[in-house]
This record gives sequence, C-alpha cells and structure tokens, in this order.
Amino acid sequence: MRVAVEADGGSRGNPGPAGYGAVVVSSSGEVLVERAAGIGSATNNVAEYSGLIAGLKAALELGASEVDVRMDSKLVVEQVSGRWQVKNEGLRPLAREAVQLLSRFDRFTATWIPREKNKHADRLANEAMDAAAKGHVWKPGGDTGPADAADRWLEKNEPKPVLVGWQDPGAAPTTTLLLRHGQTPLSIEKRFSGVGDPALTQVGLAQAAAAAERLRDSGAAAVIASPLTRAQQTAAAVATVLGVDVRTEPGFQETDFGDWEGCTFGEVRAKWPAEMDAWLSSTSVAPPNGESFDDTARRVRQARDRVLAAFGGQTVVVVSHVTPIKTLLRMALDAPPSALYRMHLDLACLSNVQWFADGPAVVRSMNETHYLTAVQ
Repeated sequence: MRVAVEADGGSRGNPGPAGYGAVVVSSSGEVLVERAAGIGSATNNVAEYSGLIAGLKAALELGASEVDVRMDSKLVVEQVSGRWQVKNEGLRPLAREAVQLLSRFDRFTATWIPREKNKHADRLANEAMDAAAKGHVWKPGGDTGPADAADRWLEKNEPKPVLVGWQDPGAAPTTTLLLRHGQTPLSIEKRFSGVGDPALTQVGLAQAAAAAERLRDSGAAAVIASPLTRAQQTAAAVATVLGVDVRTEPGFQETDFGDWEGCTFGEVRAKWPAEMDAWLSSTSVAPPNGESFDDTARRVRQARDRVLAAFGGQTVVVVSHVTPIKTLLRMALDAPPSALYRMHLDLACLSNVQWFADGPAVVRSMNETHYLTAVQ
C-alpha cells in the first residue's frame, strides 16, 4: 500500500510552546489518519521532525509499504534525503529516528512543498498548540479536553533516549550474528557469484566448521540462511553445533548478477564497459538481466523485519552473502547506499549488529575472522 505523509510543526517563540501535526493520505486522496500533539517548549525544527516521525509511525501502523513524504520544511526534507548534513546536535536523534523509520518502507520519497499546500498538517499543529495553551490535549477530530495523568505525560513528549551501545537500553535488543558463507570455486577465481549455486570447497567446509565453533557459545536461538547451497552448507555446520534447525529466508539470497554471473571483473569490463560504468556509479542500476543493489536492499529490509518480528530480544545467526550482509550493516549505520562500495567482507567472516526496538541499531563488530587462522 502506498500512502503520503504530510507533516508540519510550529513553535510560538522558536523556542517556545510548540506542537506538530501529521496526516496520512491514501493514493486516492482519502485521509486515513490524523496525528497532533503539543510538545512543550521546542524549536520549529524539532516540532517539524516530531510531526514527520508521528506521521511515519502512523503509516507503518496502517501497513503501508511505500510512502511519499511532503513537507514545507526544506531542512527536514533535505536532511532525511541525505543531501544535507544534520549539524544541530539537538536534531540528530530525531533525524536518526526519522531515517530509521523511512528505512522500514520498501520505497519512499521526500518532497518539499509550499506552505499553502501543507495546510492540513499546519492546521493540526496549531490545534495542538492551542489545546496545550489551555492545558488540554489534542484528540482526533480536533476535540480537546483536560489532560489526565497519561495525557500530561504525552504532553511533555520527552524524547526517547538515543541508544548508542554504551547507554542502558530500555529493552533487550535483537542481536543478529551475520555470517558470510565459506569459500566456493567462484570465490577462488574472484568471479561474480549471485544466484548461481556452487557448493563449498573443502576449504569452505573447513571455514564453516571453524565459524560454527566460534558461535558455539553465542546463545543463538536460531540459524537463518539464504536458500543458496553455499549458505545452506555453512548454516548446517553452525546449526549442528547449536543444536537447532536451519530456517531458510529467501530475502537473504545474494544479488542476481544476471548476464555477469560466473564472469570475472575484467571479463565484464571487456564485454560490457558502459553497463559496468553505470552499475558502479549507482546502486539503482542492475547488470543486464539482473538485479540492482537497491532491489536487493528492499527484500533484505523485509527479511530483516521478519526476523526482528519473530525473534525480538533474542540472538540469531544469519548466514548470507556479501551484498545482503553489507546492506544490513549499511542500514544499521544509517549509511547511504554508496557505502556498499566502501566495505570489505572476507569469506566466512562474522559481523554483529544489535537492533533496538526503541532506538537506532548498533554495529558491535564487523568482518571478524580470527577463528579462521588455522584454516588452509
């Protein structure tokens, strides 16, 4: 389902008494949800970010998979799109939360619109500020009433703590131990290996066994693997040590490299020079008859969300491939898609990401390989 989120915020004093408004609209223009609240004393930008966050949460609650954000705040639109840096320390936690929410959609756009085209959200923000000035709380439909104890807590709208690894989390994170599969004949020759299905070499099997020993005391409740043979073989070694079954998740399959499957980089460069230049310049470009990194990211995000929903607060091993694992690391870091080109992951390496339900993710380790020292 595709929806639009229109959001706004205001402050009478900047900083001063502030509030936000957000409306979720269907593709046919029907108003699906309205959200508004006073947030105490804050700046315009804080109120605008608060409106966006409230609107995105409402869209996710409705089950939307695609969202078009429309706001008259150029700053918020440019920052969540990644074109402007977030230089204000007070806005960084809100920007991170907004970007994290946007990452849960299959597709999103963020567009600046003139104030006169954002009247609905602006009206809701002003209704919320008017209600707060009377000691009331805005309610759907514009009705307000005296604040009870719960309402007064909401009226404060105290920001959630930003979890950055060393702080005390409000809830146990879901820990994903991301394991790349072991060596195959194609990896020895540095050939594109996507949805082709080579098995592990003897060295690859030894790497899988070494990784399994490394994970023996991990406390993992499940092993989740790509359906491709090299990942399934690696996962089987880990699952045997942990005493669990392997669960297959198609979303963690490697990128489909299409006509380039089985070729070396040099062979592709010689035969498809223009196509390779385009592919290297944008994650939205796919190899001939293949899949773009952006397409891969969408299914990886969906697979990640299924894992988090099924194993919230637990530790799981995810056995996958270089592109899906890089994608998960990029998402955890809130890094742009181009970050894929700036990561290196060795065969059978291990990375550790903790996903917090009430804050951003934390990358605890990346490309760990010390347990492979004895493998020849």
